[in-house]
Amino acid sequence: MASPVFADVKQGEKVIDCFCTDKSGLRVELGENICLQVDGRAFIARCEMSLNVPMWRDTGEGCLSSRAHPVENMTPIPTAG
Repeated sequence: MASPVFADVKQGEKVIDCFCTDKSGLRVELGENICLQVDGRAFIARCEMSLNVPMWRDTGEGCLSSRAHPVENMTPIPTAG
């Protein structure tokens, strides 16, 4: 497993704290993985930076819950444009 990625984004002298949020709006730190459900598909996603913006990147791994329950019983998470 890859180690967490730490990044500082600066606006002038001020450092902006970067992180992702889950579907409940809870903070997820850069480098952390969670199970995302999008368009009926559940997969492990890692919080990463892309062009100074925190984003979710698909790791290519399925979630344990996606193997235990039919996908049609899961609620998709809306994605940001």
